[in-house]
Amino acid sequence: MRIRLLAMMASVGAFAANLCAVENITVPNGSFESPPVLFTVNINIDSWQKSAQPDWYTDTNTYLWSQLIGEFKNTATNAPDHIDNCDGNQAIWMFARPDLALFQDYDSTDYRSTVPTHEFNAIYEPGKAYHLTVAVMGGVTNYGLEDGDTIELSLYYRDAASNAVPVAATTVTNDNENVFTNHTHFLDFHADTPPVRAGDPWAGQHVGIALRSTVTDTNLGGYWDLDNVRLTATMAPSLRDVAWRNGQFTFSIMSEPGLAFEIQATTNLVASNWSTVGFATNAGGMASFTNAAAWSSRTFFRARQLP
Repeated sequence: MRIRLLAMMASVGAFAANLCAVENITVPNGSFESPPVLFTVNINIDSWQKSAQPDWYTDTNTYLWSQLIGEFKNTATNAPDHIDNCDGNQAIWMFARPDLALFQDYDSTDYRSTVPTHEFNAIYEPGKAYHLTVAVMGGVTNYGLEDGDTIELSLYYRDAASNAVPVAATTVTNDNENVFTNHTHFLDFHADTPPVRAGDPWAGQHVGIALRSTVTDTNLGGYWDLDNVRLTATMAPSLRDVAWRNGQFTFSIMSEPGLAFEIQATTNLVASNWSTVGFATNAGGMASFTNAAAWSSRTFFRARQLP
């Protein structure tokens, strides 16, 4: 249960108020519709960079490293292998191989050029939390994956040495009996960052997205299908418009619409004896609260988000 310290009556400040909402961040070619697949498959993917071929991998007549990730066209609606919730007409495959990844950030490239286009320019902004969603499909029967094969979906930033440093990641584990039971339907998986703080190393840095096969040498084989990469940002609950007027303490809570908060107060932070003084439901992005109690000493308030 998340707790936020809101204010103390002895030190009241004023802050600018802006309504809060979920922000949809455009991920270039997030649905893998470009370039169009003319026939069945295409190993080229616009806006995304493939991981470099490692020394241990030797190209064979069966699969070149460049062929381990690519686009495919969804089949006709009446075909038995038609994916019923494919976003658009195309998706991608990714083989279960160590060191294989597809990523995108401000400085990434794609097959067309080694010069970055800076097309994806989202920034980790303080006060915002970031939510990555990727549609994934696996399975043993149709996809040749083994139970226990894994793929990682992550958000990252690049440090001063250009190393990709994860900020949030989730691991998807292939499970044919309990998870990937429908081999013609994508499932959504998520990776979420905590609210960005001004002192975080990634604050103000460009957002990166990575889709990475994380199998070992002992269980490689088969492939994943992926589609519809989405990124959103939400403002963390915060205090605005703090004021002391006519013997009453007022403030506004900004958060995602629909959240409910229990307002608590205490005169002693060390003792942690918080008492409930009211409730506020944020219907439209900003909710106001006024407390008219006669407090005898310095008082602290906080809003505790309710389930």
